[in-house]
Amino acid sequence: MPGAATPGSDANRLGRLARALSFPLYVCVPVALGGCADLGYYLQSAQGHLGVMRAARPVDDWLGEPAAPRLKSQLELAQRIRRYAVTELALPDNSSYTRYADIQRAAVVWNVVAAPELSLTLKTWCFPVAGCVGYRGYFDEAGARALAAELKSQGLEVSVYSVPAYSTLGWMNWLGGDPLLNTFIHYPEAELARLIFHELAHQVAYAKNDTMFNESFATSVERLGGNRWIEQFGSESLKRQFNANSERRQQFRALTKATRRALSSLYDPASPQPAGASEKIALKTAAMDQFRASYAALRAHWQAASETPLNLAGYDTWVANANNASFGAQAAYDELVPQFEALFNKYAAQSPPHSPWVGFYDAVRKLAQLPENERRKSLADQTFSTTIDK
Repeated sequence: MPGAATPGSDANRLGRLARALSFPLYVCVPVALGGCADLGYYLQSAQGHLGVMRAARPVDDWLGEPAAPRLKSQLELAQRIRRYAVTELALPDNSSYTRYADIQRAAVVWNVVAAPELSLTLKTWCFPVAGCVGYRGYFDEAGARALAAELKSQGLEVSVYSVPAYSTLGWMNWLGGDPLLNTFIHYPEAELARLIFHELAHQVAYAKNDTMFNESFATSVERLGGNRWIEQFGSESLKRQFNANSERRQQFRALTKATRRALSSLYDPASPQPAGASEKIALKTAAMDQFRASYAALRAHWQAASETPLNLAGYDTWVANANNASFGAQAAYDELVPQFEALFNKYAAQSPPHSPWVGFYDAVRKLAQLPENERRKSLADQTFSTTIDK
């Protein structure tokens, strides 16, 4: 289900920004049908996914045909990235990303997220196998927009964003696994690597009903793995570009995190600030105005520091449309990443001779089996065992 999403999280994530953002967001939608949605939603989900699968063919077939040279080059790069994911990052070695599909559209799905006017807590939708998640995905943009309009009529703040890739959590490997898609195959090298690492990480561990845990884990693998890929294979110019993009991501994440903290404090019922809704709405408006003003200053700094004009359309769009829903979705991808990275570093300190990835993944799988409150506490306190037994 997970996959990747919002600006601070690195990805085209919200709105997104199909690539204009220099930080992609990869999100996934539940293809397991069930539970709370209506039959029409089940049908579009099943038909949409099967349509993607039917369009996919083995990468070797594409390479053996007179395809465009740029596409062939990117497919070959994707196969090198996939091999690296398996051999160096200990990610699953299965049929995923060994096929490619051109689905003739710019996004594979559109996700809808929603939150109350005075809360960053996302509305959830539940599925019998996948559990409850803080977004609802549609293979048809019109369906996503229709749901968004309905939720807005209920007084919720809503965000609809395009998604370049999603993970089926390994459940569909018997059908050929998750394919490479035209929606992301032409990403720059670093972003393509990050996306593949992120989506494969969703096949490693999955905590039911805990979107933040799942997405933050995948984002940590994406960042750690992406840094290593660039360090090993990146040219000097690519490294400079990657480092500049990473610095902008970090600065933007710091800004959005500070804004989330301010809003969370304001919305907290125990907050010493004015308790009335009208007063809180006024303070919320002031916080959002400050966020946009701070971004404008940050944006000006980025442009001034760059030797060439930057395409910041993705950031611009996200900031212009930012609301409780988009901030809440962003938190799912970012909030626990520092804790996962700290956990990985504990295993890295014990290596060699052992790969840090194997122990790291084992620890994450154990965490995923705990009740959510214990999971959060153990991850925050790093109180579980980090001893490599093998």
